[in-house]
Amino acid sequence: MKLIKYLKPYWFAALMTPLFMVVEVVVDLVQPKMMSSIVDDGVLKGDMGLIVSTGIVMLLLVILGGVGGIGSAAFSSKASQSFAMDLRGDVFRKIMHLSFEQTDSFTTGSLVTRLTNDITMVQNLVNQILRMMVRTIMLFFGGIFMLLSLNIKFGIVLIAILPFQVLIVAVMLHKASPLFGQVQKRLDQVNAVVQENVTGARVVKAYTREPYEMQRFQSANENLISITVRVQKLMATAMPLMSIVMNATVLAIIYLGGLQVQAQQMQVGQVMAAITYISQILFGVVQISMMFQTFSRASASARRLIEVLDTDPVILGGGSEKAREAGPGEVQFVNVAFHYPNSFGRPVLNHISLTIQPGETVAILGATGAGKSSLVHLIPRFYDATQGQVLVDGCDVKEYPLDVLRGKISMVLQTSELFTGSILDNIRWGNEEATEEQVIAAAKIAQADDFITSFPEGYHTPVTQKGASLSGGQKQRLSIARAILKKPEILIFDDSTSALDLGTEARLQKALRENLKGTTVIMIAQRVASVMGADRIVLIENGTISDCGSHYELLERSALYQDIYHSQIRKGELADE
Repeated sequence: MKLIKYLKPYWFAALMTPLFMVVEVVVDLVQPKMMSSIVDDGVLKGDMGLIVSTGIVMLLLVILGGVGGIGSAAFSSKASQSFAMDLRGDVFRKIMHLSFEQTDSFTTGSLVTRLTNDITMVQNLVNQILRMMVRTIMLFFGGIFMLLSLNIKFGIVLIAILPFQVLIVAVMLHKASPLFGQVQKRLDQVNAVVQENVTGARVVKAYTREPYEMQRFQSANENLISITVRVQKLMATAMPLMSIVMNATVLAIIYLGGLQVQAQQMQVGQVMAAITYISQILFGVVQISMMFQTFSRASASARRLIEVLDTDPVILGGGSEKAREAGPGEVQFVNVAFHYPNSFGRPVLNHISLTIQPGETVAILGATGAGKSSLVHLIPRFYDATQGQVLVDGCDVKEYPLDVLRGKISMVLQTSELFTGSILDNIRWGNEEATEEQVIAAAKIAQADDFITSFPEGYHTPVTQKGASLSGGQKQRLSIARAILKKPEILIFDDSTSALDLGTEARLQKALRENLKGTTVIMIAQRVASVMGADRIVLIENGTISDCGSHYELLERSALYQDIYHSQIRKGELADE
């Protein structure tokens, strides 16, 4: 019922669907009685005029019924498709506003299933309710009325047969309903495996893990098949049973009708009409069972969709007016601690206190897993600190509206995410109003202009999905250009120059200093060569700040920095200081 609001804007189409269906069903109910008249009053009595006139009326009624059916189908499609479109849009918007923590808990595969298969299930239910429910109910009760109007004794057959038919339907639904939720969950697992292997195809191939991944997919696929087959077996068992009951009912009608004809209490045409009506009645029962099956499956899907729609984002923006004011780009961490949701053990970050001045370039250096990325992810509120405060321009980040906070920040992530479109389109993600000249200027700072202009189509070169047509270094430079084009107050590089050679990175650092004066730059790196030119270098060890200073200061006093510096010199990663 909670999803019914998505149908309200299309009330006219939803109303017209059953009205047109009524026309079609009334024609279906009248036809058998008219055929009975043709047989009994026309064929058996040799009245050709009656046969022709009644036949013409039947033909006109069929045309009218066809118009009703077409109108009903058109309006139901309009209502159900529009319902699904709006629902899909709201679910997608909700997903886009969920925090990383929440999307991780749902899993990507499950969210894809909910946006596609689950919404299709609910859409099919809406379509069936608008069309088939009216048709089924009218055929069932209308058929009973028309059958009894022929001969009240046919009610005996109905009373004897209908309980069996209803019992079969009830047992089938009782056993099948719990299985539909399991079907959707196992479909989630299949989608999750597919999504992982499509996005991680290079890794799979590099480690020749194709057989393992195919086996993993086969296992998920077999789990889906097994539960689906269980449902289909129930359907396969129920349908023959209902067919047996239906045919037995027809035989009973023929037998009882034959006795009535012999007793001259009925005519042959009426028996023929009775057979048609009993078929319509029992077909209505079958359709009701199929509708309940669709309802059970759609209910499982609806619950999963409502679960997403009812999930409030963990991270909500604040409403401070002070936070809306432009600032110079100061960042402060005040006794910050952080651990990931549902994680155990020591915090990822602990007792972090650090002030980054406006326009300052600060590098963060440390071993893998030390907490460097976790620290910078607190600034745009990808996650919230579990203790302490993160301040931007003197205001707690929790007081900022999210769009205002993230509008002050550009972030180049470890993984360079590009989107289908042109190179120009991808860089313009940083500022969709930017001119082509501004895009080119940003690309030149990011050291991307040379390779872009080497392509035949230049900045209009198409980018394939996830940037598969570009090298790692090219994708990183496009991501950097995108961030620069935004002209942020705070620019964060999360180990986003790892694919660049030292020469290209040195030219990038020089261009940043010359063109982004006044911008606060926070840089995470693994190489000492990448951070030597920073105003300050922050050393993080086991989630805490072990030291902070310039390159030369740390080289004099920090044993950790000396170890990193000298180990990289021995590896030849530094030509000189």
